[in-house]
Amino acid sequence: MVINWNAREFEVFLTVAETLSFRRAAEQVHLSQPAVSGMISRLEESLGVRLFDRNTRKVELTAAGSVLMQQVLLLRSQSEEAVRAVRNMAELRTGSVVLAAMPSLAATVVPRAFARFAALYPQIRLQVVDTLSGPAFDMVRSGQVEFALTAANPAYSDLDYTPVASDRFVLLIPLDHPLARATGPLRWADIAELKHISMPLPSSVRQYADAALLQHRIRFTPHFEVEHLATINAMVAQGLGVAALPELAAVVAPQSGLAHRHLIDPDLQRPIGLVTRRGRSLSPASAAMVELLRKEMRHESPT
Repeated sequence: MVINWNAREFEVFLTVAETLSFRRAAEQVHLSQPAVSGMISRLEESLGVRLFDRNTRKVELTAAGSVLMQQVLLLRSQSEEAVRAVRNMAELRTGSVVLAAMPSLAATVVPRAFARFAALYPQIRLQVVDTLSGPAFDMVRSGQVEFALTAANPAYSDLDYTPVASDRFVLLIPLDHPLARATGPLRWADIAELKHISMPLPSSVRQYADAALLQHRIRFTPHFEVEHLATINAMVAQGLGVAALPELAAVVAPQSGLAHRHLIDPDLQRPIGLVTRRGRSLSPASAAMVELLRKEMRHESPT
């Protein structure tokens, strides 16, 4: 049996049940007494049971009326709790932010944004997954994370990519290296023969370095290939080679005694973008986090 009741009918029923007076109930709900009586009669007819015993002297709830009153009170309480839960989420008093970020962002921009966000919204749970673009796309698609920050544009019909910043390439070199005394930018072709320390494919850092040197018909052959940016920084600091890195990656686990020089010809700009599921809105907490991340990345981006 499908019964089409509305919130107004529940309100009228509860008012009669609480006042045990059709007259007083009518005054409280701003309806005429016949309108209230008609509404209760329709409820009784739809349920097939009497809700009130009434005569000229008094009104009393029947057993069925008492059961309905308990259930309507429970429904009202649940409705109020639902409204509170949604308002708490909308006003960032509850919720969570789970994102994936490539290593250079997970070690620089994300922690600063998390710190600012935690100070503003201490009740929101925060989690970051440090991973490369490919796994990040899969995590967004599966719902393990709500969004990802990557340097790659996913070629998938179910994902959206929104550019948020860009990151120039620099050469990371020891301070005692002859190129450290240079005052201007360096050309990719001029640093091709140096001992390079780079990340393996399919990292975006390696792909960009390969592409930059291919423009000069030079095949990029790093002397060392390592997975982690902190290792690259440490190896350069020990004089084992140089590293062509995006600026955000170059400042991960900084070592003393290192210099940065911008690389040009080509002047690469690694785009950093927001990856989300197509057709899905971000939660209020994640939307607020994205704005903080945008501000942090604008601050980090070179002028």
